[in-house]
Amino acid sequence: LPVKARGPTRIGARMARPEKSAPRKMQPAPHSLFPIGHEGGAQRLLLEAASKETIEVEVGLRICASCGKRWFLPKCSCGGHTVSRNGPTRQRIPLADVLRTALERMGETKPAEIKAVQGMISRTKTPEPIEKGVLRAKHDVYVFKDGTTRFDMTNLPLTHFTPHEVGISVETARRLGYTRDRSGRPLERDDQTVELRAQDIVVARSCGEYLVRVAGFVDDLLERLYGLGRFYGAKSPEDLLGHLVVTLAPHTSGGVLARIVGFTNANACFAHPYLIAARRRNCDGDEDSVILLLDCLVNFSRAFLPDKRGGLMDAPLVLTSRIDPNEIDKEAHNLDVMSAYPTSLYEAAERFAHPKEIEPQIDTVSKRIGSVLQYEGFAFTHETTDVAQGPLASAYGEGSMAEKIDKQLELALRIRAVDPNDVVARIVVHHFLPDLIGNLKAFSSQQVRCTKCGEKYRRIPLRGKCLACGGNLTLTVHESSVKKYLEISKRISQQFEVSNYLRQRIDLIEDAITSLFTNDKTQDLKLDDFF
Repeated sequence: LPVKARGPTRIGARMARPEKSAPRKMQPAPHSLFPIGHEGGAQRLLLEAASKETIEVEVGLRICASCGKRWFLPKCSCGGHTVSRNGPTRQRIPLADVLRTALERMGETKPAEIKAVQGMISRTKTPEPIEKGVLRAKHDVYVFKDGTTRFDMTNLPLTHFTPHEVGISVETARRLGYTRDRSGRPLERDDQTVELRAQDIVVARSCGEYLVRVAGFVDDLLERLYGLGRFYGAKSPEDLLGHLVVTLAPHTSGGVLARIVGFTNANACFAHPYLIAARRRNCDGDEDSVILLLDCLVNFSRAFLPDKRGGLMDAPLVLTSRIDPNEIDKEAHNLDVMSAYPTSLYEAAERFAHPKEIEPQIDTVSKRIGSVLQYEGFAFTHETTDVAQGPLASAYGEGSMAEKIDKQLELALRIRAVDPNDVVARIVVHHFLPDLIGNLKAFSSQQVRCTKCGEKYRRIPLRGKCLACGGNLTLTVHESSVKKYLEISKRISQQFEVSNYLRQRIDLIEDAITSLFTNDKTQDLKLDDFF
């Protein structure tokens, strides 16, 4: 038998984005879409604003259909429904009374720290009921711009799993509809492999814990604000198994319905390739969000969305309840579903044949579209004991930038196929220099910010104080952020052989930074400095 090369072709790859599993938060993160202007201070605290009894903010003018009263909320203080009239205007609202009534209705005597927003960004500027902010603060969850509460995770494709892998028992798996393994045998052990259904997902355990708090918020909202029964009753992540969620990709307006069937210790969301492709993603580790279905149905409103171009993006305006493989991105149709590859595939690869030559011999999803096998009967080539068995957190998210660079260069020095000098040049040219130049420009054209209310000014007011509240002003870009990568750029460019041109670029940037931050009039000079 001929002995062939162990690796006739080697493929290099660049590192993608690091894993992520975290709640979606606006900056700063509010509990309530309720405008309080500058009255809440820099942290936009609702209780601080309410201490002034009444505040003046720009909100939509609404008229009560029952009593004719001018009001600003969808529900009048008399209990009637209000109708929008003539668009938003500046109004004085009795915030203290509104908050007091809301706390009494919610049964909260000692409210948590509730953070609101400075103003509404929608066309009608209609705020949400303040009770929602009270309950979100109680359960420590945050609201996004459309009224929903979201959790972001990195996508990872998955077609099969074992109950043990996703932290569920055999009985729970059966209850979720997984009664047989991939070979058709009855499911009796937690190490039997079952086929993941197209709209089932396995979420990070941290996501499950956060959604438990969201479920508690929704239950309290249903019971105390709407007078309905509690729905979730979740005390632990396992209580959410089988519940529906809306999955949504950024920059899109269509959510896809999914069901939670398990949890993983990885900071990611395992989903079927169909589900990932249905969200207009291409299965390469993008980041999408998960919303509890009832939270989306109760709290989402187009009336909260920004009144500007692109304002309707990243919002669940429509919902796909059933995935049709024929309608999803065609990239998912290229998924091969074989248990083993034919020898002819390797022979064709050895002579660099065109893929179309071997394509008829490979079973792919595209050949199953329209048949019952488009959803089931998928196979795989290699077994695994745990899909999350690898490192749960990449080194990219740990340590300072200097430590990360040192680790990267240490690895580059060990690999013969890598030129460490080229690595250093690429890091400096494509990462550090643009950052230094960009921050230097940003410092020279920065705004100033009020330390009290957060108002920003392109130019410093003549009085030297905030025009809105009289607070002190501070810079928004600081010297430390400009110099952040200067020293490490100098160090690695001296340790490794890079071009003189690159070293001179670093020197020129250092001269520009020194010139900007050094005051010649206050320098302590000695006689030796002139010789």
